[in-house]
Amino acid sequence: MIRHDLDARALAMGLSALAGYVDAIAFIASGGYFASFMSGNSTRFAVGLVDSAGQAAIPAALIVTFVAGVAGGTVVGHRAGARRRLALLILVTALLALAATLADLRHLWSTAFVMAFAMGAVNAVFERDGETRVGLTYMTGSLVRIGHGLAGLILGKRLAGWGAYALLWLSLTLGAIAGAVGYARLGTTAIWLACGWGVALTLFVATRMRGAG
Repeated sequence: MIRHDLDARALAMGLSALAGYVDAIAFIASGGYFASFMSGNSTRFAVGLVDSAGQAAIPAALIVTFVAGVAGGTVVGHRAGARRRLALLILVTALLALAATLADLRHLWSTAFVMAFAMGAVNAVFERDGETRVGLTYMTGSLVRIGHGLAGLILGKRLAGWGAYALLWLSLTLGAIAGAVGYARLGTTAIWLACGWGVALTLFVATRMRGAG
């Protein structure tokens, strides 16, 4: 995170806010399943295996769909070359539009799976050589870095960059709050607002690419 320029950091925070927004809607609409937080789905899968095999099927399917989204996004990004981020944002926005359309048609589980695929693809935006440089849809690593930073303050050792991870966590959290509010007021129609945010981020990247050119 700290190795990226300001534009990349702003994009990362915007995408984390989008992930939090989408995840909150998916969590509420599905009754406790996640579109981007696969650690939560993994726990639900494990508990489901013990309680009832049938309860493990949905989180397992969401995990597989998310991983497929990561793979698909990585392939798209690789083939897009220098336009990697722009291509991926167009893909993610299109997927969210598909999810919103399915939600309008009351295909709620199909909506959840499309959102999971989209959130998997988001993680390819900052991928390089098979490694994700910035975790956009999960915050455990960021919280660990924040903890290290606080420990450094106590021990008199300044660790650079942990504030950036705090902003990343805050972005996801605020996005999740917005998603919960949006769902409370609009139901699954709130997914269209995620599409709008995706369009805004796409235009942001396109503008920066044009400026750099």
